[in-house]
Amino acid sequence: MPTSGRVPAFPEGTRVRRMEDSDVEKVGAIESASFTTPWQPATFRALLGRPGAHLRVLEVPPLTVAGYAVLWCIQGQAELANIAVARQLRDCCFGGYLLDRVTEEARTLGVQSLYLEVRVSNARARAMYQSRGFREIGVLRDYYEKPREDARLLMKELLP
Repeated sequence: MPTSGRVPAFPEGTRVRRMEDSDVEKVGAIESASFTTPWQPATFRALLGRPGAHLRVLEVPPLTVAGYAVLWCIQGQAELANIAVARQLRDCCFGGYLLDRVTEEARTLGVQSLYLEVRVSNARARAMYQSRGFREIGVLRDYYEKPREDARLLMKELLP
């Protein structure tokens, strides 16, 4: 993440769009490279079109799937269930780009509070979330496996 405060220039055509069935295998590959207990492609497929589930894909030309996010929305609250960016694009601000777009989508859907969990050891993600106004509201003991680790529960208010 840049510390200069400058907004990075993203390649022309960079965008966030709905995940499609044809994206799932590439999403699964990013998922497997990002997490020690990854979701299976069948999980993503089962969520496509499900009410309250908003699955999004980050496109960064020439990559049609450079990252993804899964957002659950219900009655004014949402959980960012999953977010990841392809390894070669990490530290290039694309995670923040994707997070900002998903957060704005949640806001337009009337979400008032957005929640997420993050590994205690994931300093990079925790810094990104903090830079975007998420605050810690709790600790979930032994939440993660492989390795067993606590999670920080974060929240961001989206509407007054």
